[in-house]
Amino acid sequence: MATWTVYAMDRDLTQELADVVVTLHYQCTDEDGDAAGRVYGTVGLAAPDSSSFTAYADITEADAIAWVKAALGDDAVAAAESVVAAQIAEQKNPTAATGVPRSWLM
Repeated sequence: MATWTVYAMDRDLTQELADVVVTLHYQCTDEDGDAAGRVYGTVGLAAPDSSSFTAYADITEADAIAWVKAALGDDAVAAAESVVAAQIAEQKNPTAATGVPRSWLM
């Protein structure tokens, strides 16, 4: 099952509400034995509503992940998880290879 993490948050320190998170840097990862997949990206957030604003120091990892998924939308979340699964499947059962014949290395 894919794991979502937020590894950085860009903040605007000049807005009326202090320390407003404007961009989240995220990754979606999964592993199966020695195979692993990863999708990463950034997503911008809409301006906060003062009635539901969460202070930077009070943001939990679960909050940030929920914001990423909400900003991406269900289709993009499913697509990212599908790409990660496809990366793992390709590693476990390769369909292409790159290299040169071993005789060239001698």
